[in-house]
Amino acid sequence: MAKQGISIDRKKCSLCGDCSRVCPSDALSIAGKQLSVKEVLEEIEKDRAFYEESGGGVTFSGGEPLLQPEFLNALLKECKVRAIHTTLDTCGFAQPEIIERIQSKVDVFLYDLKIMDDKKHRKYTGRSNELILRNLEKLAESARQIVISFPVIPSINDDEENVMETAKFVSSLRNVQQINLLPYHRAGIEKYKSLGKPYKLDGIRPPTSQGIKSVKERMEGFGIRVGIGGG
Repeated sequence: MAKQGISIDRKKCSLCGDCSRVCPSDALSIAGKQLSVKEVLEEIEKDRAFYEESGGGVTFSGGEPLLQPEFLNALLKECKVRAIHTTLDTCGFAQPEIIERIQSKVDVFLYDLKIMDDKKHRKYTGRSNELILRNLEKLAESARQIVISFPVIPSINDDEENVMETAKFVSSLRNVQQINLLPYHRAGIEKYKSLGKPYKLDGIRPPTSQGIKSVKERMEGFGIRVGIGGG
């Protein structure tokens, strides 16, 4: 990541990290590091006392954890051996066999749904939602605990048609515990700037409390338990 005001020719960057290690002004930094399964488990084990007291555990998030299926599977397997509760935060965009391989090791799926219309989904995410919806339907048949995450993004997915279609689809699924509404926020703008990338939602403002309430009430009309935030 680069500090504001720093000009970088990103076409010449190979992401080797050498420049960040020797830069005297700390103008660049590497936002992440490579760890082995053993090293990640050592970090997880440090908080075991908190898991046991609270009934919580580990949430694998991202990015998208399913993009590293072998690493994720190994971590989930070790957590199960250690009786550590596991939650997977995913958008569900993965080949079905990947989800089949890990699903028995996941206690709770936090499954992200954004837009039901495939054409509109492609427009805003760059991908079809066909695989995402199909994976969710199949996962719901497996008796795993599932909570839907629905990011509320004004003028993009909070219209009545999308809200109603999402609620209708979710209400048809088995083993879905509830929908959590996640109000859109602008916390990622500075990160995009530091990465030299355009923030395409710059004109979008967070939803109002009334807007969130309206989405909640419409979804509850389908008999779904709806929460606000991640809880």
